[in-house]
Amino acid sequence: MEDAMAYADSVGATVWLLVSASLVLLMTPALAFFYGGMSRKKSVLNMMMMSFGAMGAVGVAWMVVGNSLSTGPSIGGLWGNPVTDFLLASTWASGDPIAIISAGFGATFAIITTALISGAIADRVKFGAWMVFAAVWSVLVYAPLSHWVWGGGILSTSGPLFSAHWFPQDFAGGTVVHINAGVAGLVLALMVGVRRGFGREVFKPHNLPLVMLGAALLWIGWFGFNAGSAFAGDVYATVAWVNTTAATAAAILGWLAVEKLRDGKPTSLGAASGVVAGLVAITPAAAQVDPAGALLIGVVAGALSALAVGLKYRWGYDDSLDVVGVHLVSGLWGTLAVGLVGTTTYGAWNGLFYGGGLGGLAAQAVAALITIVFSAVMTAALGYVIKRTIGWRVSHDVEVTGIDLAEHGETAYEEAMAS
Repeated sequence: MEDAMAYADSVGATVWLLVSASLVLLMTPALAFFYGGMSRKKSVLNMMMMSFGAMGAVGVAWMVVGNSLSTGPSIGGLWGNPVTDFLLASTWASGDPIAIISAGFGATFAIITTALISGAIADRVKFGAWMVFAAVWSVLVYAPLSHWVWGGGILSTSGPLFSAHWFPQDFAGGTVVHINAGVAGLVLALMVGVRRGFGREVFKPHNLPLVMLGAALLWIGWFGFNAGSAFAGDVYATVAWVNTTAATAAAILGWLAVEKLRDGKPTSLGAASGVVAGLVAITPAAAQVDPAGALLIGVVAGALSALAVGLKYRWGYDDSLDVVGVHLVSGLWGTLAVGLVGTTTYGAWNGLFYGGGLGGLAAQAVAALITIVFSAVMTAALGYVIKRTIGWRVSHDVEVTGIDLAEHGETAYEEAMAS
C-alpha cells in the first residue's frame, strides 16, 4: 500500500510539472503577442521573432549546459558544476521522470526571462546580435543566479550570507526572473541608445487587441509559473494560484486608477499592463502571503508601474516596451513586500506588518541588491563585447524604413506596407 501511494504521488507530481512546464512555455509566445502589439507596425515581426528566437537559443543552451550550471552540485555557492549534467547526461541516466521534467521546467523559466529583456531594445537591434546575447546571457547570468536562489547557492536557505531564520524568500522568481530581466533591459537600453525620434515622436502600440490577447495568455501561463513552482498539486500550489489571481486583479485596478486620476481615461493598454505588473509583483510572494497581502501587493504594483513607465522620458533612457517600469519596478516591490506582509502560515517567517520585525525585509533587500549588481555588471560586460564585435544597432535607413523587411525579408501587413 505504501509503495502504491508513493507511486501515485510520484505520478501526480510528474503530471503537475508536465502541465506547469507547458503553461510556462506558452508564456513566451504570449509575450510575443504582447510585445508585438505594443511595437510599431514596421517592426512587429522582428519584435515577435526576438521571443521566438529566445525559445530556440536559450532552449538549446539550457539543455547543453544551463541546467547543469543551475542545478548541479554547488561550486562555492556560485554555480552548479557545468560538467555534472552536461547535455542532461546525469538527469537522463537517472530515469527519474520528475528530474527529467524539472530540467524542462527550468528551461521554460530561462526562456521567458531572457525574452522579457527584448522589449527594452525594440525597433533598433540586429537579430543576430540578439540571438548571441540570448544564448550567452542565459548561461552566464540567468543560470548562476538561478543556482544562487534555488540550487543551494549563496542566496538560498543554505547560503552563507544569512541566518538559519532570516533568509530571502523567492517563491517563483522575483529576483531570478524579474529584477534580473529588468536590470538587464535597462543596461542594454542605455548601451544601445535611443530610437530615432525618441522624445520627439509619439511611439504608439500598433495593435491593442494583440496586446490584450498577449496579456490574457500571460495570465493563464503564469499559473504554471507560480503554482507550478510548488512542484506538486499541494497546498502551496493552491495558495499560489489564489494569490496570483488576487494580486493581478488588484493591479489592474491600481493601474487604471492612476490613469483615471492622471489622464482622465482608463485605457486598454493600462489594463493589459496592469495584468503584467500584478503577475510580476506576486511572483516572489505567491505562497508567502495571505490574500490580504496579495491584494496589497497587486494594487501597489499596478500604481507604481503606471507611474514608473513615464520615467524614461524624464531620465532619457529608451525602454521601448516598459521592461524597466514593469518588471524591474514591480519585481523589486514584490520582493521587498514579502518582508512586509509575509506570513508563517505557509512562508518561513512573518514580515514587518505581521510582527516579524525587520529581519525579513533586510534579507529581501540584500537579495535584491545583490541581484541588481550581478545582473548589471554581467549584462554590461556581455553587451559591450557584442557592441565591439557584432554591433547592436541596425543602420539608420533600416530603422527608418522598417526592421522587419531588412532583418527578416517579410512584413506583417503587406497591403499596408505596399501603400
